Amino acid sequence: MKKVTLFTCILAVTTLVSACCTAKKAEKTVTSQNVAMPGPKVIIYQTSADYSKLVPVILSADRKSLVSYPDVKDVYFNGALAYPTLLNQGFLLDNRGINKDVAFLKVTYEEYSKLSKTPSPDELLKMVIATKPLKAMYQCGSRSAYKDIEKELNSKIDAGDFSTFTKIK
Repeated sequence: MKKVTLFTCILAVTTLVSACCTAKKAEKTVTSQNVAMPGPKVIIYQTSADYSKLVPVILSADRKSLVSYPDVKDVYFNGALAYPTLLNQGFLLDNRGINKDVAFLKVTYEEYSKLSKTPSPDELLKMVIATKPLKAMYQCGSRSAYKDIEKELNSKIDAGDFSTFTKIK
């Protein structure tokens, strides 16, 4: 009887120790996983003409309706008009939140910001002058991953190194 009790105690302790070790291993596995950097995504792009002063909007995939457009108060980035940042080789760094379905209005950021109210979607759709303006577009990670975003992006662009970027178009 004492042998059975002793065996049961040893088995219980072994199981308990094993469970604790397994939990620690699992915990370490979770903390060692790569975590995506938080923050806004970095988008760089080239266009078929110079639309850098014009307000971007987002069209539906069929290009027949608006999906997203800014309020007249939303054309600012860090307190200034949200013009894209000019990069090397004709690339632009997005400061508005565009995607592959971007189109441009015939209105500049400055003109748009001075409107008394945001035009209706139908009015905006009539203002679109470029429905397929992109030559190239890349997603380049998160803004928080960069210390000097312009310098680092220009360096990659000049080297022709797009290997860490995701090609969108």
